Order: sequence, then C-alpha cells, then structure tokens
Amino acid sequence: MLTIQVLGTGCKKCVSLQENAETALKELGIEADVQKIEDINKIIEFGVMTTPALAINGEVKLVGRVASPQEIMNVIPH
Repeated sequence: MLTIQVLGTGCKKCVSLQENAETALKELGIEADVQKIEDINKIIEFGVMTTPALAINGEVKLVGRVASPQEIMNVIPH
C-alpha cells in the first residue's frame, strides 16, 4: 500500500498540505495510508529543515510549501 507522510508541526500550512494530499488521492482513486508526522526529530530524520513537506513511501517529494492537489497528483505513482 502507498504511504503518504505529511511532515510538519501542525501549522495551518501543514493541515492544508494534508487536505490537498487527500484530495489528490481521492481524485486519482487511490487508497493510501496518510500519516501526519509532527515529531521534529522524525522530520529531521527525513532531512527536512523547512515544513510543510510531503513524502511518498518514505521519499521526500515536496518541501517548504503547500502543494496543490494537482502538483501532488504529479508526484504520486499511479
């Protein structure tokens, strides 16, 4: 199963990124395990210094901004 990880400390931008990721998945008709990672140490383990960030199956794809659902659809393998 596909795993989407939203990396961020819970700010408004992080929430928006998670919502956009869920919208992208719905539009693609893909089920995924969407995880919210708020622990700063775990975020740093991903090599991310600027949030929000989006990882797919543990690989960071987008960093430092709220990507649109369309942008997220472009990085989700399908």
